[in-house]
Amino acid sequence: MKGLTLLLVAAVAQAAPHYTFPSLIGSTDWQYVRQWTGYTSNGPVQDVSSAAIRCNVNGDKNFAKGTMTVAAGATTGFASNQGIFHLGPALVYMAKVPAGKTAANWDGSGSVWFKIMHEKPTVGSSGLNWPSYNANKVSFKIPAATPPGEYLIRIEHIAMHQAKAAGGAQFYISCAQVTVTGSGSGTPGPLVAFPGAYTKTDPGIMFDIYANPTPKNYEPPGPAVWSG
Repeated sequence: MKGLTLLLVAAVAQAAPHYTFPSLIGSTDWQYVRQWTGYTSNGPVQDVSSAAIRCNVNGDKNFAKGTMTVAAGATTGFASNQGIFHLGPALVYMAKVPAGKTAANWDGSGSVWFKIMHEKPTVGSSGLNWPSYNANKVSFKIPAATPPGEYLIRIEHIAMHQAKAAGGAQFYISCAQVTVTGSGSGTPGPLVAFPGAYTKTDPGIMFDIYANPTPKNYEPPGPAVWSG
C-alpha cells in the first residue's frame, strides 16, 4: 500500500502545474520582485551552474521599479501565483547591496548571499511531509541583527519529484528588492555566490524523496542558516 501511495504522489507531482513568486506578501505582482524573462511559463531553473540560478532568467538585470521597506526582526514573505504543488523545501537568502549600488540596479554577483531560512520535512506514514506543500506563500523573519541598508532577498523552492537523478531538481526562484531598517549590527554569513553555492549532485539537491524505505533525514543544500 505504501508503494502505491508513493507512486500516486509521484504521478500527481509530474502532472502538477508550475508556479512562480511574483510578489512580496501585501504588495502587487512585480512591484518589488524582479520580473524574470519567461515568467509566464512559470518554468523552473534546473542548471545550478547557470546565471539564472541567482534570480531566475535575466533576474540579474530585469530590475523591479520599487524597493520595499522592512524592519529587521519583522516577518515578511513571498506569495506564489498559485499553490506550491511540488514536494520539496523552500529556502530564503539575502545579499547586502554594496556601496555605490542600489537594490534597483545591482546584479547580486559575488560571494554575498547568506541564508536566513530553510525548510526541513517531517516523516509521515506515507512519506516526507514538506511545510510549504500546497501553500500559496512562504513567510520568514528578517533576522533582528541584520544591519540596515538595501538588500536583495532570494527565494527558491526546490521541487524534488525528479531529483533522484543529477540535474532533475527544479528550482522556482524570485528575487525582491528591499530596504532593511533598524539598528542591527550583526555579521551575516557564511556568504556564498550564485552560481557557485550548489552542484547538481549535492545531497540536498540529488535526493530520492520516494525511496523505500522512506528517508529519515534530509538536509537542505547551501550554507547554515544565519539567524542573527
